[in-house]
Amino acid sequence: MGIATDIILLVVAAFFCGLLVQRLGQPLILGYIAAGVILGPHTGGYTISNIDEIELLAEIGIALLLFALGLEFSLKDLKPVKMVALIGTPIQIVITMVLGIGIGHLMGLDWIPSLWLGALISLSSTMVILKTLMNQGSLGTPSSKVMIGMLIVQDLAVVPMMIILPQLSNPPVGLLALGFVALKAVAFITGMVLLGTKLLPRLLVHIAKLGSRELFMLAITAIGLGVGYLTYMVGLTFAFGAFVAGMVLSESDYGHQALSDIVPLRDLFGLLFFTSVGMLLDPTFLFDNIRQVIFLVLAMSLGKGLIIALIVRIFKYRNIIPLAVGMGLFQMGEFSFLLARVGVSTNSIGSDLYSLILNTAIVTMVLTPLVSGQTARIYALRRRWFRHEPLESTNIPDSGLTDHVVIVGGGRVGFQIAQVLKRLNKQFVIIELDHRLFEQAKEAGMAVVYGDAGQEVVLESAGIKKSSLLILTIPGLAAARLVIVQSKRLNNKLEIVARTPGPDYFDLFRDLGVSEVVLPEYEASLELTRQSLLHLKVPPTEVQRYTDIARQELYAHLINQGDDYRMLSQLRDAEQQFILQWVPLSPESPIAHKSIGESEIRKRTGASVVGVVREEQLNSNPHADFVLLPNDLVAIIGSEKNREAFSLLASSTVSNKHRK
Repeated sequence: MGIATDIILLVVAAFFCGLLVQRLGQPLILGYIAAGVILGPHTGGYTISNIDEIELLAEIGIALLLFALGLEFSLKDLKPVKMVALIGTPIQIVITMVLGIGIGHLMGLDWIPSLWLGALISLSSTMVILKTLMNQGSLGTPSSKVMIGMLIVQDLAVVPMMIILPQLSNPPVGLLALGFVALKAVAFITGMVLLGTKLLPRLLVHIAKLGSRELFMLAITAIGLGVGYLTYMVGLTFAFGAFVAGMVLSESDYGHQALSDIVPLRDLFGLLFFTSVGMLLDPTFLFDNIRQVIFLVLAMSLGKGLIIALIVRIFKYRNIIPLAVGMGLFQMGEFSFLLARVGVSTNSIGSDLYSLILNTAIVTMVLTPLVSGQTARIYALRRRWFRHEPLESTNIPDSGLTDHVVIVGGGRVGFQIAQVLKRLNKQFVIIELDHRLFEQAKEAGMAVVYGDAGQEVVLESAGIKKSSLLILTIPGLAAARLVIVQSKRLNNKLEIVARTPGPDYFDLFRDLGVSEVVLPEYEASLELTRQSLLHLKVPPTEVQRYTDIARQELYAHLINQGDDYRMLSQLRDAEQQFILQWVPLSPESPIAHKSIGESEIRKRTGASVVGVVREEQLNSNPHADFVLLPNDLVAIIGSEKNREAFSLLASSTVSNKHRK
């Protein structure tokens, strides 16, 4: 069966290895790499016979991963990290290359191989990081967005590296080639933005109308791989084109469906990538050169991680984010393999250095999930050792907060909630990552903590363990899920109110233990409906009844379908019988210039007067001897019939009848 047999064996071996590492509490990536090592050519026993073909299929896995990345992270999502990605990443690459030159000289390498070493270690693994973030449930957090922004720029940097490094002996030719490739990249991106954003979404609309799920999935795959192949034909990388195609499709109405359809295919080919990485590992070479490998792993990981963390810190990311990014991007990447092959083919580096780099890259990839998973613990230790470096917070009492509300997100929604709680003298604290919003809450005298609410140390600083209610105003599903899981782990009695991106996620939020969810777009539609019906002269009671029924129908399955839900419906129906209504008092009214008791309002109409506005002053709960005057605005409660009776009494209608 040839390659088919190889794929079957890899999938079966990856399943059992993945099952084993999962039982040990480790990421599945390690199981996939272990399967590749077992079936690789360097370990004896049964060996995959078509390794080159498997590596080619693995390249499809890289392209599909970046295609899915483009679908999930649109340009809008990456906009907040554009400065650190577009400016900080090139700086990181240059400084890391200098670090690599220094390491190369310590290892006795010449200048050219040392420069190649610096270029190779400057790149991180998009594949490993994305899979690690997915397994950790951290995809969508601020630190993950910084990582992905930097990874995208690193992946794009491979193109000029592949041109410049082999041309070091003739710099003018190298610069000319680089300029030509840059022009092609700009032309391709411009064409995709101008034409792709118009043509591809229309194509998806047409295919979706055909009603075939299989054809839709095939179209998505064809677009991702086809655009990638197009970029390969014009001299750019295959993965770069797939990523751009994903970014374009993410802006269409079918972006989410495209992502859900491509995920299984992405994971299958991703498995082939990680097993192919494992097959490259030579245990004999690793054992014979263990000192060099350990030295290179430590020097590169510590140096590169520190460089990345400092750069992220310089771009004003604080608290745990620099540490998380540094501990996430310390490894070498899959594009390092591609670049190293170019170095060997051009005789820029020798086979021994190639093998050393290969083994070092695989070791750092294996270490990535383990190291990245320790970020929270190391950050917590740092806070204990350096107590003079607390999380940035303000207006929190020295005695702390108890039975308070934690608001995640200090934007327009969160700030409005905080203002209401402040008027009600309710204790609360806001967690905000945007420093501008943090300063805004600080100036308003609100208790606020600066940081990522998905991190345990930030939640602890906000007193989540003693909080009674968590309000999530952030729109991102992944970030919200991480906050909910962390908060429930720290305080399992915590009540949670969260916004949701759509009704499709109601079940997910319910399973996570969310008490109430709010769909902002739906609430806005209800308010628009309410205002429109009022302008159409529909009675206010009917407007309220229809909108409440619509809301109950949407949120019904979040509430127990038994007695609790029926009781809620009954209470809301009863509420309609006691709506507060404001009625202006006509000068001709028979109750004008009379006290409430003298007019016998309750006896005659059944309604109760609960407030009177006179000359812009509110008189709440007036006594029976309170005299009503013409043009008073009277607040009453009662059934619809009671309120109608009072409205007639307050107008001149009753008075005119009495005159007759």
